[in-house]
Amino acid sequence: MMQLYSSPTSPFARKVLVLLQETGQTGDVTVTGAGGSPLDASKMPTGHNPLGKIPTLARPDGKAIFDSRVICRFLDARAGDKLYPTDTRLWDCLTLEAMADGMVDAAILMVYEARLRPSEIQMPAWSEGQWSKIARALDMLEKDWADYLTGPLDMGQIALGCTLSYLDFRHGARNWRDGHPKLTAWEAQIASRPSMTSTVPVE
Repeated sequence: MMQLYSSPTSPFARKVLVLLQETGQTGDVTVTGAGGSPLDASKMPTGHNPLGKIPTLARPDGKAIFDSRVICRFLDARAGDKLYPTDTRLWDCLTLEAMADGMVDAAILMVYEARLRPSEIQMPAWSEGQWSKIARALDMLEKDWADYLTGPLDMGQIALGCTLSYLDFRHGARNWRDGHPKLTAWEAQIASRPSMTSTVPVE
C-alpha cells in the first residue's frame, strides 16, 4: 500500500487526491495527514522528502516520490495514461499544469508573508508583486485558453481547478472572477465534479 502525505488545505495535495478519484486508485493509497511551514517542518515527512513538503508519496517498493507533478505523472502512468494526453496536447497540458502550480506558489507566498513574517517587516509591495503574477495568468487563461479548457479532462485542467478554488479559499477578497467570465463559467463546471466537491479545502 502506498502512503500519501497530504493536508486538506494544500492545493498541491488536492491535485493528487482528485487524480486518485478520477483514475480509480483511491483504494491503493493510504492518506496520512501532515502539515507545517518553512519555519517548522517537524510534522512534515522529512524522512521521505528532505525538502519537508507535501504531497509526498511513499512507496513500499521504492524511493518516495515528490513533488505533486511527479506524483501525478507516476499515478497516471500506473492507471494507463488517462489524464496526460499522449498526443501533441501533452505540451499544452504540462504548460497549463505548470502555470496553475506557479499561481499557487505565488498565492502561498502571499499567505506566508502575512502569517509568518512579523508585521513590522512585511512588504505589501512584495505581496502585490506575487498577485500580479496571478493576475497576468488569469488574463492569459481568459484570452488564450478557453478552447483548450473545453476539451477532454486532463491534469492541467485539474491543476487549474484546484488553483482557482485555492484563490477563493485564501484570497477570496481579490475576486479573481472579475473580468474573467469564460474562466468563471469553466470553473463552475469543473468544481461540480465529484472528485472536486469531495476534496474542497477546509481548515
